Amino acid sequence: MIAIDTDVLIEILDKKSEKGDEALKQILQSEEEICTTAINIHEILYGLHKYGKPVKEILLLPVLNYMKKDAVSSSKIELGAEQRGNSIRRTDAMIAAITINNGAALYTFDLKHFSPLKALGLKLFP
Repeated sequence: MIAIDTDVLIEILDKKSEKGDEALKQILQSEEEICTTAINIHEILYGLHKYGKPVKEILLLPVLNYMKKDAVSSSKIELGAEQRGNSIRRTDAMIAAITINNGAALYTFDLKHFSPLKALGLKLFP
């Protein structure tokens, strides 16, 4: 299963983005089940609503919800990063926790924020 991060979704939805076209091609070639997280849905819908863009396509994507176990995990991820001097955005910790707890691989272009979380079990795609 591949959980698609907000930055990848933005590129895919941008019909003029070669980066998005390549990302979609990689996803389809993987033949993996695709989804996103409830946190990513919030982020993408905020931007789409803000700029008056259509939201229909994004609402068709299966969503991994944020559950109590994810709240527990993400709080530990965020605190651990802070204690190591590498603070992480709360939403990134939440996305990582949801992805880890559902056994998915995260497809993101934001490797700077998410690569350090591989040590905690976060799988990245590709």
